[in-house]
Amino acid sequence: MEGVSGVVAHDDTKPGTAAYERFRKVMTDEVNAAIEGAFEGGFDKAVVNDSHNGMRNVLIEDLDPRAELISGSTKPLCMMEGVDKTFDLAMYVGYHAMAGTAASIMDHTFYGRMTHNIWINGKRVGEAGINSGIAGYYGVPVGLITGDDKAVKQGRELHGDIEGVVVKYGIDKYVARCLPLSTTRLMIREGAKKAAERRKDFKPLKYSSPVTFKVEFATASEAARARLIPLVKDAGPRVVTLTQNDYIDAFHLYLGVISLAGTVQDPAFG
Repeated sequence: MEGVSGVVAHDDTKPGTAAYERFRKVMTDEVNAAIEGAFEGGFDKAVVNDSHNGMRNVLIEDLDPRAELISGSTKPLCMMEGVDKTFDLAMYVGYHAMAGTAASIMDHTFYGRMTHNIWINGKRVGEAGINSGIAGYYGVPVGLITGDDKAVKQGRELHGDIEGVVVKYGIDKYVARCLPLSTTRLMIREGAKKAAERRKDFKPLKYSSPVTFKVEFATASEAARARLIPLVKDAGPRVVTLTQNDYIDAFHLYLGVISLAGTVQDPAFG
């Protein structure tokens, strides 16, 4: 949701605030734009996996009726729940840049105040890099990313010449120059259409086996809690590593590690 048009502050993405209610409608509109473009580009099925915060943000009553919605937070595949080998393409709507990105709106990677950096097989990644590994595991490429200019740049660096739609330009962590909503909706629709039409141009992102996640936490306490899991190795006071032969197994272990580490404090997004 941090990459949705107009969003620049935590209140914009935090359930229970007036700003959030405004921007969940904008979020739904952007999702609809991507669905419209995907169908115009030749697809006949769409599944939307709501992936922000508690993962109950998209307004189903306003969602394009041609799409199914996966809602709720206890998902085995988290932000990629629902993906399998039957899908042709993944599209990322409302994405943000990885933690530590300058002049990017609310940059973070998963639990923002807890995880400073994440590497997969030695490559520093953000949420797109983690999630695309899941899609790639099932042979599904990514064809579109929308968000601020830094998120789109990182998405294209990761995936190559995919479609990228910049809806705002980051000036500082909570400041952006935002394009008009009428403009961004059309841009997302067109980007999704092009991605659908170009679906054979894109290749799945696959990580070589064995797969190693390296996680740098904000505090030594979080890393110590993570090391309670026997498969997790010490790589420094605030750093742990975990390795599995299978990417989904590695991701599940990673998800369990950060969930356990988060019990040290209430994890906060952003």
